[in-house]
Amino acid sequence: QVQVVESGGGLVQAGGSLRLSCTASGMTFGAYAMGWFRQAPGKEREGVSCITSSGRNTYTANYGQGRFTISRDNAKNTVYLQMNVLKPEDTAMYYCAASSFACSLLPGGFDYWGQGTQVTVSS
Repeated sequence: QVQVVESGGGLVQAGGSLRLSCTASGMTFGAYAMGWFRQAPGKEREGVSCITSSGRNTYTANYGQGRFTISRDNAKNTVYLQMNVLKPEDTAMYYCAASSFACSLLPGGFDYWGQGTQVTVSS
């Protein structure tokens, strides 16, 4: 049974930082591209960042470039999202997902999803 579990969310002031973690089990982690997505109340889920199975390539949405960094440790079955200079508009539920196909910032191609971790940025 595949499990994807996010952690690291919380309440932070604008300008602060958070590091999200996502650990997957029940799958061959190194064979999957891993993505981070977010969804704010009343808005559609959007892609934040994605990293290929090897970790060689990453893709980050425009709003996160220069602030967000995705990385992975295949030995620990874990993917991270380092978020710096957080803004109130970054407030959302953040989800981790695994894709056996390819890296993407579109949610449709992902096979497994976590339950999410809440990030709240106060002004």
